[in-house]
Amino acid sequence: MHRPHPCGAHRTLVVIVAGLSPRHVQAEMPSLREHARAAGGVRPLRPPFPAVTCTAQADLLTGRPASHHGAVANGWMDREQGEVRLWRQSNRLLQGPMVWETARARFPGLTVANLFGWFNMFSSADFTVTPRPQYAADGRKRADILTTPEGLRDRLVHELGPFPLFHFWGPAADIRSSEWIAQAAARVMRWHDPALTIAYLPHMDYVLQREGPDGPGVATELRELDRVLSFLLRAADEHGARVVLCSEYGIEAATQAIHPNRVLREAGLLAVRREFGGEQLDLNSSPAFAMCDHQVAHVYTRDPSATARARQVLARLPGVEEVVDGRDLARLELDHPRSGDLVLVPSPGAWFAYPWWRLDEDAPDFARTVDIHRKPGYDPCELLREVSGAAATLRTGWFLARKALGFRALLKLTPLDASRVRGTHGRSTPAAGLEPVLIAEGAFIPDTTPLPLRSVHDVVLRNLSGEPA
Repeated sequence: MHRPHPCGAHRTLVVIVAGLSPRHVQAEMPSLREHARAAGGVRPLRPPFPAVTCTAQADLLTGRPASHHGAVANGWMDREQGEVRLWRQSNRLLQGPMVWETARARFPGLTVANLFGWFNMFSSADFTVTPRPQYAADGRKRADILTTPEGLRDRLVHELGPFPLFHFWGPAADIRSSEWIAQAAARVMRWHDPALTIAYLPHMDYVLQREGPDGPGVATELRELDRVLSFLLRAADEHGARVVLCSEYGIEAATQAIHPNRVLREAGLLAVRREFGGEQLDLNSSPAFAMCDHQVAHVYTRDPSATARARQVLARLPGVEEVVDGRDLARLELDHPRSGDLVLVPSPGAWFAYPWWRLDEDAPDFARTVDIHRKPGYDPCELLREVSGAAATLRTGWFLARKALGFRALLKLTPLDASRVRGTHGRSTPAAGLEPVLIAEGAFIPDTTPLPLRSVHDVVLRNLSGEPA
């Protein structure tokens, strides 16, 4: 039963479910399918390019494309500092008002909770929960969260236990992270009564990248997700909230890994230096470099001659469908200073891998580890294990024992073989049935076809106001 919030807006829960597609709802998710039938509004969405987490969520939060909000991928190269930065959480990186800031102009006093949605730090949301590990000086890493207000962290941990960070990303990532987030969202709604609640459930993203859309374990994992969503939908009903459920992208089968940095190196455009026995990227001496992120690669170059040469060699690379430069970036809605001088678009099923080394023995020390901030590109191999079973258990136990004794150590479980990745995303033209999906009350969804993902921003505003499309 929907109930207006004291600020005058209608309580609304936005659930972002990574990797969810229309065919999943029909196949293995009876609870969500029944909810969709009752809501009366199920629509495939047209994702942005690139259809990746940070770009898509920024589209949703601002209602604008990357050319306005600036999240041109899950990361980009800071040209002033010459550093690649991925997976940053500061809301100040986004240019444009957030959806709740727009809503507050009409409903002063509107409160918002954002649980694990991206760009969550330093935001104007009233209640936030963000994954934030603790890093000790000796290299230890401890699971933790950052919250607003600070006391929310202790209350959630007391009720739910520590956030299962190592089930949120990495080879052990599974339903436990999404279940913890759903439980936290239900409690925040009950404890603090926000008018707008946003919750991000990442679980299926990992399953589909490991196995692909037709993997043997996908059906089981979808049923697990359906169970978690059923709980969250009941919590929304108890809260008196309307529900807007959507995904940022669908995931297609990965059939080809492309290595643009190896090609740039062969052309004399990318430099390396040896450190600790491996080949480290030397951006200072590199005329060109490709920041690879799923199905997009932003290529940053030193000067026009390097741009021309990089375009020439990358256009011939098998699997590259298009090389787009500054004159044509507006067509992709990527005409922003953070974008590369060239942007690579792959063929269906192809994706861009970041490595620049040719031989496994020349890989840098972090390549075989889960290290999302050190790697200058996205590495889906972090979801896999180089070894499994007893060998993985023995290697992990030896690592933990050394850490407990105070020794520095690296847990080297990440494989280097990119061909093992089975699912990918990022293209703006996914196959039918593998698009992102929107499920909401039909009265608040416009008739526009196809519906851009950033239109979810306005659907949320209509749910809050109660005014139909």
